Amino acid sequence: MHVPDGFINAPVSVAAGVAAGAAVALSLRGARRELDERTAPLAGLVAAFIFAVQMLNFPVAAGTSGHLLGGALAAILVGPYTGVLCVSVVLLMQGILFADGGLTALGVNITVMGVVTVVVAYAIFRGLLGILPPTRRSVTAAAFAGALLSVPAAAAAFTAVYAIGGTTDVAIGKVFTAMVGVHVLIGIGEAVITAATVGAVIAVRPDLVHGARGLNAPLKLRVGGELVDAPAAAAPVATRSTRKVWATGLVTALVLAGFVSYYASASPDGLEKVAADKGIDAKVEDHAAADSPLADYGVKNVDDARLSGGLAGVIGVGVTVVAGTGIFWAVRRRRTGELTATSVSAG
Repeated sequence: MHVPDGFINAPVSVAAGVAAGAAVALSLRGARRELDERTAPLAGLVAAFIFAVQMLNFPVAAGTSGHLLGGALAAILVGPYTGVLCVSVVLLMQGILFADGGLTALGVNITVMGVVTVVVAYAIFRGLLGILPPTRRSVTAAAFAGALLSVPAAAAAFTAVYAIGGTTDVAIGKVFTAMVGVHVLIGIGEAVITAATVGAVIAVRPDLVHGARGLNAPLKLRVGGELVDAPAAAAPVATRSTRKVWATGLVTALVLAGFVSYYASASPDGLEKVAADKGIDAKVEDHAAADSPLADYGVKNVDDARLSGGLAGVIGVGVTVVAGTGIFWAVRRRRTGELTATSVSAG
């Protein structure tokens, strides 16, 4: 659902940029309460994982594909404020390095794909956890529902933005119906990926899942080659290193972006398909970074398509994890400094 340059006029693009900037600023403050020594590097990993999975377009209807938006996944794994930042980092890397999503439309993309998906998904997730039993299965089920509904919500948000600042004269009712219809189908894929990822992390390290904090999630022990729940009295407070989880997640992201992405659907995604069918793309503009060495997720001057795409994916994962981890670590460090200063003042 990456909005390119030319879909939205300049005034509305600027307004969306201001709104996105305010959301990012608020999220930077809120993330200080969510990030600590363990979760700061994991948040960078979540951003890289979202980047990798977004390269895996999956077919959803005849001639149409979809991909993960990632807001629900990020919010549940590392918190809603940090989730907005994760998606924003991914969109920034994609726009600057890969010419994916317009630079003048960056504010629109952050607002629609980052803020809307996080807010809707996390509100639904928390609402369901309030009425479901406090178990890991409930977390997974709530993650599925939140992710499922966050995608058509983002589609509706784009339609609202287009109704205000669209550059072509198109019947908004038809755009809304087409956008929400196809993105309900994409939402199913989003929900499956989100629930599977959240469930996998909870199975081995429930203490690392922001949305599962405070739940009665027993530790897993391997007995006779099978994972079983440890007795409540035997489950210590999780103090294990996160290095194994981080390394496993990074390798997974690299494999997905560097190898599996070659087999992704080549069909246009939901927004591209609707734009072509309804004439939204009549005034689309060339991307400012169209000459980037990594434009369109390929390495310039590398003729082999498999190698070119794989290298671009690996580079993207590497850049995103480094940039994301640096940002989240800086946010965590700033919070530590503030707490130290407060303690000194109090003394």
